[in-house]
Amino acid sequence: MELVFKDTQYSFQTLRALSYAVAGGADVGEVLKTAFSIKEGDDESWYREWLKTGEQREKAGDDFLALGRKISARQEFFKASNYYRTAEFFLHTNPEDPRIVSVWKKSRDSFRKAAKLADHPIMPVEIPFEGTTLAGYLCLVDKSRAKRPLLLVQSGFDGTIEELYFETAHFAVKRGYNVLLFEGPGQGGVIRVQKLPFRPNWETVVTPVVDYALTRKEVDAKRIALMGISLGGYFAPRAVAFEKRIKACIANGGVYDFHMAARLPPEEEKELDTQKGAEKIDRAIYSRMKTNPSFRWSIANGMFTFHAKSPSDWFKMTRSYTMKDVAAKITCPMLIVDSEGDKDMPGQARKLYDALKSPKDFMLFTKEEGAEEHCQMGAILISNARILDWLDGIMMKGKAGKQR
Repeated sequence: MELVFKDTQYSFQTLRALSYAVAGGADVGEVLKTAFSIKEGDDESWYREWLKTGEQREKAGDDFLALGRKISARQEFFKASNYYRTAEFFLHTNPEDPRIVSVWKKSRDSFRKAAKLADHPIMPVEIPFEGTTLAGYLCLVDKSRAKRPLLLVQSGFDGTIEELYFETAHFAVKRGYNVLLFEGPGQGGVIRVQKLPFRPNWETVVTPVVDYALTRKEVDAKRIALMGISLGGYFAPRAVAFEKRIKACIANGGVYDFHMAARLPPEEEKELDTQKGAEKIDRAIYSRMKTNPSFRWSIANGMFTFHAKSPSDWFKMTRSYTMKDVAAKITCPMLIVDSEGDKDMPGQARKLYDALKSPKDFMLFTKEEGAEEHCQMGAILISNARILDWLDGIMMKGKAGKQR
């Protein structure tokens, strides 16, 4: 699906920003106006235009709030959060760029301004983790503190917890789920501020999250589910292979072996393990990064989030992100989601599904539905409808989730 831009990543990120209009995270005209103002392939142009739109919407929110117009203010702050997130997206070619943190903070702070005005509780929380904390948001159906099923949601390679609200929590809360959005090493503020990179043994992240969830009065301990989005389609299945307090897991889309996404031919795979070969690979990659925006971003973000010193270093790090000897250990019901036109990790979801021994379902979203893109961007409504219907069948005791 091509939107405004020819470049794959520029087009997809525009679609991603636009997708959240259905959850209050964007407006169509604002997204298109911004996108058409950007010079294709110019990451600085991308940053400037999205930053400008974010600042416009945040100022509008501040002006509404000063007038006591809380609903209108909330609307603008939510959109500003999404636009700031989008502005920061292509900055990772220089991991020391101070805007990576400053604009991420603008996205977070705008979201929190909106959360204070929301029509249901959205509470920032700090989850104890290895001598520090992980940031999260506990999104509740209401203020009653009644025990309800809990959906844990995490992103993957490049998302933020604020984005997850528009992508999933907005819809799950309406069905009667309390939702805990969380980020781990390699994500959000954990990589930008705390400087903790990704790790393959993700159960060490999810277990403390479950420990924290069980301290909350609002959580039904017997009904906890986990959803992982994008690279979270590796992290979530990996976690439930070891964390047995989780009763159901969704991988959207499923990831069997992240290293396979590098698509290295056999000869380069061998060269990767020699200094001369690795240097040769790095030279070729750096050259290609100069002219290919999508490729430039993927390599730069991989190095940024893994703390890799070079592209070849990153490729070697990804080898341990595999479900090969882990998938069979999963015992809870699994939903493996795939998108027909997924360009990022094609074929991975089916490989993961085939490796599972637990109760499992495979859910394919198609071009005919307009839902063929990675994580069903552009089709958030039908994506949540089908995925949460599956979850309702398990967590709501066979009954459809009721609107609150």
